[in-house]
Amino acid sequence: MASTFSRSLALVSFYIVVCAAGNLNQDFQLTWGDGRAKILNNENLLTLSLDKASGSGFQSKNEYLYGKIDMQLKLVPGNSAGTVTAYYLSSKGSTWDEIDFEFLGNLSGDPYILHTNVFSQGKGNREQQFYLWFDPTADFHTYSILWNPQRIVFSVDGTPIREFKNLESIGVPFPKSQPMRIYSSLWNADDWATRGGLIKTDWSKAPFTASYRNFNANACVWNSGKSSCKSNSSPSSASPTNAWLSQELDSTAQQRLRWVQKNYLIYNYCTDNKRFPQGLPLECKHS
Repeated sequence: MASTFSRSLALVSFYIVVCAAGNLNQDFQLTWGDGRAKILNNENLLTLSLDKASGSGFQSKNEYLYGKIDMQLKLVPGNSAGTVTAYYLSSKGSTWDEIDFEFLGNLSGDPYILHTNVFSQGKGNREQQFYLWFDPTADFHTYSILWNPQRIVFSVDGTPIREFKNLESIGVPFPKSQPMRIYSSLWNADDWATRGGLIKTDWSKAPFTASYRNFNANACVWNSGKSSCKSNSSPSSASPTNAWLSQELDSTAQQRLRWVQKNYLIYNYCTDNKRFPQGLPLECKHS
């Protein structure tokens, strides 16, 4: 799915669920790339690759409605300019919901840009972009989404970087009724991904490879029109086994969020008055 900046990305799994880290073949299926996507190391490692002929991708076998999901990623090393590694949750249809992580490649030595977005009922345009405070290509790091009836929280290695609250009370649509599947892809986007398309993909560096491991989720599986969570729309029903259904940011997490937003946020749609000459989106006044 495309936003004004890009396409898409994001995550989730099982009966108020414990989805054990490992055995990626149990939770995901390789969907495209003609062999460029692989599950390796006794099903504990998934890799996507991109060359001039094609990228590759995978999706979750289940659909989910609310969850707390973690995946460890190691991004394309070296000169990754022009590439995009997308990891996202998305529903289907013309009024889809979507929660996006996208990693925009760059020249060797330059920082990756982490692009985030939230779509509800087919409407996105809610981009925030960040630099990371570490090299995401040198080792695996954990990228997480908390999605419950009150909020969506994007986190990196346990540090929240963005919170999107449920503000339906003031007329802001919120993803709450459409089950979503996890998708990920590695693809060529050198028409826009790196410095607005000025830097093109260097195919002499191909194949480009991104790696995934340690998927873990507590979430509500959607099956035959029913959720595995008994009352996934009622935070008051949360128990110790599904406390994420009512989880919010405590004071420490709020401090860490402010630290990231102060030091690493490089684009925020809520401050882009030129883009919204008729007025910033409603939620921006309450963020």
